[in-house]
Amino acid sequence: MAAVIVEDPLWRHPLVRRISGAGQRLRHEDARRPWIMDTVIVVLTFALFCLPDLVGGYDGPHELAGTFVVLPVGAMLVLQAGLVVPLWWRRRAPFAAFLAIAAVVLVQWSLGAWLRADIALLIALYSLTLHGQVRALLAGAAVMVAVAVVIAVRLATVVSAGEGVFFLVSAMTAATALGLVVRGRRAQLAGLREHAARLEIERDQRAQLAAAEERTRVAREMHDIVGHNLSVMITLADGGGYAAGVRPERAAEALGLIAETGRQAMGELRRMLGALREHKDAPELSPQPGIADIDGLCRRTRAAGPSIVYRSTGDVDAMDRGLQLTAYRIVQEALTNTLKHAGPETHAEVWLNLAEHQLKIRVQDSGPPADRRPVEPVRGEGQGLIGMQERAALYGGTILAGPQPGGGWNLQADLELDSPINLSGGA
Repeated sequence: MAAVIVEDPLWRHPLVRRISGAGQRLRHEDARRPWIMDTVIVVLTFALFCLPDLVGGYDGPHELAGTFVVLPVGAMLVLQAGLVVPLWWRRRAPFAAFLAIAAVVLVQWSLGAWLRADIALLIALYSLTLHGQVRALLAGAAVMVAVAVVIAVRLATVVSAGEGVFFLVSAMTAATALGLVVRGRRAQLAGLREHAARLEIERDQRAQLAAAEERTRVAREMHDIVGHNLSVMITLADGGGYAAGVRPERAAEALGLIAETGRQAMGELRRMLGALREHKDAPELSPQPGIADIDGLCRRTRAAGPSIVYRSTGDVDAMDRGLQLTAYRIVQEALTNTLKHAGPETHAEVWLNLAEHQLKIRVQDSGPPADRRPVEPVRGEGQGLIGMQERAALYGGTILAGPQPGGGWNLQADLELDSPINLSGGA
């Protein structure tokens, strides 16, 4: 049973949706022009943490008044630039930016100065965790330990070492943890996007395979329907043309049989093409031909001249419709080849035998008359034989076809009655 996903009511709130939409637009714009966001970070850091020191001067918290030196504006501005400007490269070169800021922090604290812009070191640590490599992060941790030692030593006169270290470690841990969480979330989203892309590709591939399979099925049906009926019609037309000057009534009979065969072909084509259309009010379509229609198939083929004997053993009418259509098409193609290659004066036998888990189909003909029989009775392996092999393969069957020792042609098909591999070919 499919899982039901219940959305948290918080995410349906209009304000949350607007904030989420603004965040998505911001990320999209950042992906297009990342230098804008880097510039904004630098400007905001300068405005929030550098300007107050430049305007009013600063020698540390009031509790630590007199502990730190007051730097000249020029020196303060240089140190602030060294702390803030490297943030512009925090994503493109996170480790280099972090080292530059850490070096400035060490110089600043060695001079005994306190600057609000030291927050840039935590921003750089966050960026290193988010964008840097694992080795760079380990090296950055070692640098942070050195910075913490220098700061703890400077504050040792007014703050206990334990409190100073606790504060510094907490700040560094918070920056690192935030970077790890965001990095893990981005990796998860990237994995989901990649998985969705793979699913989309697989869906397109399945659609293409299904379309190719459907084209093959339609081509096979068209070949069987058109090829057989055209062969019968051509043979009838040849016979009718010969009889026109000798026995006009036979010519009229041939024309009637040609019309009947054409209507039969048109009906099968209309039925097949109608099944491909998607109409809500589509007319009811007659079923595809089956075993019961082989008698009519043999009768129409006999009208073109050949003598055909058809017999079946076993309850062949009880087979499923897909297997019946496959058997019908194999017999139809075999009789088409008989009419095409052996001519209207041949004798053919069609035999279907249903035994346990196998349906055996045999179609034999005596070939053309001896005076018109070629030295090497060869029948090309065109689309007809390929189509029969494909149909038989749907039911785990095989097709064997070849000349007989005494002349003529023999086709043998063995189809399994177990569950078919794919019923699409017989639908």
